[in-house]
Amino acid sequence: MSYVIPPAPQASVPVVGTADRFPVHRIYCVGRNYEEHAKEMGFTGREPPFFFMKPADAVLPVAAGETGTLPYPSLTSNLHHEIELVVAIGQGGKNIRAADALQHIWGYAVGLDMTRRDLQGEMKKQGRPWSIGKGFDASAPIGPITPAAQAGDVANAAIWLQVNGTDRQRSTVTQLIWNIAETIEHLSAAWELQPGDLIFTGTPEGVAAVVRGDVLDGGIDGLGTLRLTVA
Repeated sequence: MSYVIPPAPQASVPVVGTADRFPVHRIYCVGRNYEEHAKEMGFTGREPPFFFMKPADAVLPVAAGETGTLPYPSLTSNLHHEIELVVAIGQGGKNIRAADALQHIWGYAVGLDMTRRDLQGEMKKQGRPWSIGKGFDASAPIGPITPAAQAGDVANAAIWLQVNGTDRQRSTVTQLIWNIAETIEHLSAAWELQPGDLIFTGTPEGVAAVVRGDVLDGGIDGLGTLRLTVA
């Protein structure tokens, strides 16, 4: 097959302990999936899950032990961090039952859903799509993917983010409103999941702004850490 222009490189994420890469197909994100974060955003209760997407090449992979560089994006003066557990799909499917969902998971990673909050808020006020607030370049920093068999008890793991050594977000994955399996069930009812899909599962309370020069350290028990400098 020939292309009229050179095809873009395949977006991918490193795998823990190997030279292998996990190819990224799509990036799905779950909105307001921790109760305390929902409250800080002005909502309460276990509302039905909702999803938004980022381009596959929005991933900003950071290898184990390295410090990534997150370029401060254009058009915003209010860039927010959102630490998240990321689920990497290895086996696709549609209308996957929650009871079967874990069989479709290849591994897990630490990720950040970076958000141009001012642009997102303005689009919300106008009743317009807010992909400009979520789907920009390098808006999905992510650490290496740990295979599911090596990840430990992810469903009960602690999750945290520090900025310049000070806690900003700290919770546990048990606080998810819709757990990992339920999220896959709902998501696969709307889209046929494919190998290579990433699911950012939601963020705990404590989201706030970062500026150039800030150093972000995030982690999830059993999955290592993700370290970035905002440039």
